[in-house]
Amino acid sequence: MASKEAAGIIDLYQRKARHWIESRVRTGLFEKPWLDRFQALLSPTGPLLDLGCGSAEPMAAYLIGLGHSVTGVDSSPAMIDASRKRFPEQDWIVADMRKLALRRQFSGILAWDSFFHLSHDDQRRMFPVFRAHAAPDAALMFTSGPAHGEAIGSLGGEPLYHASLDPAEYRSLLDQNGFRVVSHVVEDPDCGGHTVWLAQLI
Repeated sequence: MASKEAAGIIDLYQRKARHWIESRVRTGLFEKPWLDRFQALLSPTGPLLDLGCGSAEPMAAYLIGLGHSVTGVDSSPAMIDASRKRFPEQDWIVADMRKLALRRQFSGILAWDSFFHLSHDDQRRMFPVFRAHAAPDAALMFTSGPAHGEAIGSLGGEPLYHASLDPAEYRSLLDQNGFRVVSHVVEDPDCGGHTVWLAQLI
């Protein structure tokens, strides 16, 4: 199902970058309670890796404001250009998260509303990537769907692919890669219906 839409994610976000940036600003920082939980697990100024960082607004901006250095990764050059203009002192990289090998480790790894655009198999293959970039006691936070499946949303009037594994499989993958689940909320009503995973390397 939806293999064409899954393969077209990178191109779609590049073409619709301006639309996404404008709409994202309008939604505000509804993720703040989760970001605060994530940040509470970090060392006070620990470096962060934001996978699918978009334009850095508002999530990376919030964490930068708390004193963290951020390395942002996005497949869209337009998104990275926007991030660099807003926060030139941070590290912004055009890259596909599935192929990431920075040879650096981070106190926190964020994959919010980005990881869930990957196919099932690509999601499975991301957990060793998370582990390779995680410093001791690192926090990991990502969003998924509520259950195994695929769904098609919309971005700027075009089909937008999403996928999710079963929650039991996410728990297994986290465990296999040394992470314990700190919190998991399905379709959190206080966070726009997002299904959120917060874990920590042990």
